[in-house]
Amino acid sequence: MATVDHSQPVMPGEPTAAEAGDPGVRRRDFINIAAVSFAGVGGAIAVAPLLMQAAPSADVLALSSIEVDISKILPGQGIKTSWRKQPVFVRNLTPDEINKANAVQVSELRDPQTLADRTKPGKANWLITLGVCTHLGCVPLGIGEGEARGDYGGYFCPCHGSHYDTAARIRKGPAPKNLHVPDYSFKSDTVVQIG
Repeated sequence: MATVDHSQPVMPGEPTAAEAGDPGVRRRDFINIAAVSFAGVGGAIAVAPLLMQAAPSADVLALSSIEVDISKILPGQGIKTSWRKQPVFVRNLTPDEINKANAVQVSELRDPQTLADRTKPGKANWLITLGVCTHLGCVPLGIGEGEARGDYGGYFCPCHGSHYDTAARIRKGPAPKNLHVPDYSFKSDTVVQIG
């Protein structure tokens, strides 16, 4: 069944109902805008506590970055620290370890990266990586004094036999990737901020 429009046709030059100041149209528009605005504000107020509850607590935010004093780490030594509940290896490479890392043909590597890709400019002796094997998440040996460093003088994961070189790049074994380098920056010559 067809609907019939009983409204009066608008003659050329004659104002429409809205232009003539018909209060019904304006009131309806105002009510619609007010209702949508009220619903939007109410929704935001309802969601705000949920978002604030999901935000990280102050102690978690404090752990999002750490500062490490590297002043006592001599060439050839390293330390293990913890950041975001994961071990981090900070190693002061010797000139010989740097030369060994730079002598490797990058095209031969499973996960091709140079030592320069893994360190900061002018600080090639400071290698900072997560101490987590990229195979199954074990903690490799090699950061502590007297620990096995594997066939390439870097790190060795005895769980499944992954060998890393002096730049913490995977060279042998099942690990698919190099040890991960976290975001870090030097705050001074003796302090590194990780995270």
